[in-house]
Amino acid sequence: MTAGPSSRAALQARLEEAFADRTPVAVATIVRGEPLGAKLLILPDETMGGLGNPALDSAVEADARALLDDEKSETRPYSLPGRDEPVEVFIEAYPPPPTLLIFGAVHVAQPLSHFAKALGFDVIISDARAKLANRERFPDADQIILAWPDETLEQVEVRPNTYVAILSHDPKFDEPALVGTLETRAAYIGAIGSRKTNEDRRRRLAEAGMSPEQVARLRAPIGLDIGAATPEEMAISILGEIIALRRGRTGGSLTHATGNIRGEREPAKAAR
Repeated sequence: MTAGPSSRAALQARLEEAFADRTPVAVATIVRGEPLGAKLLILPDETMGGLGNPALDSAVEADARALLDDEKSETRPYSLPGRDEPVEVFIEAYPPPPTLLIFGAVHVAQPLSHFAKALGFDVIISDARAKLANRERFPDADQIILAWPDETLEQVEVRPNTYVAILSHDPKFDEPALVGTLETRAAYIGAIGSRKTNEDRRRRLAEAGMSPEQVARLRAPIGLDIGAATPEEMAISILGEIIALRRGRTGGSLTHATGNIRGEREPAKAAR
């Protein structure tokens, strides 16, 4: 749905509403050219405002949605008919906080939930076993869902900045979680288990009709190769792999790395 030109007050009110609801939103502003300062809000199912040209609105909207997926903000030039100079538009992306969706309320999930919250993730725990998935064991979790994986995926919106950790070690939990999440746009899908376990998983996923591209998305065994042995170390290994993916890195030692020691990809600050 597209709304026409709106007052600055209406745009600001809608932006604040999106922040409060943790709805992905981008703000596009003309920073060079006319009408200078014109704004367009881009939300999942609507836009508000306008940049003075329908074709420009359409081009900026497409770019803004891609930047939201990439968690980046940029200034981009746009050439318009009848104008000698391109119009420059600053597209500021406000993705929601990244979400860590954990299937399996096992021992590893406890430090993983705690550490992920410290890193700014929204954490969702999913398990059908009430004796495991409860607030006593997961005080830091934003949401605890007592349900099977397919039921959980009916309740959770899996976005491009959703990271999935499948930890239950039980095929009746793991495989529905894998099949369900490999069909989404999740940024990361990792599963616990030995190399042999995951070779068998990949074979069964292929037999179940998953494409080679879908199966290749699975990161299993989950985590970085740091020799993790305890639940806490395993949680660090998993989060290390997720951070490396978010920052566009491989997760190797900095001693032998070249270039900037900080991430090559700096996500836009998430709206809170």
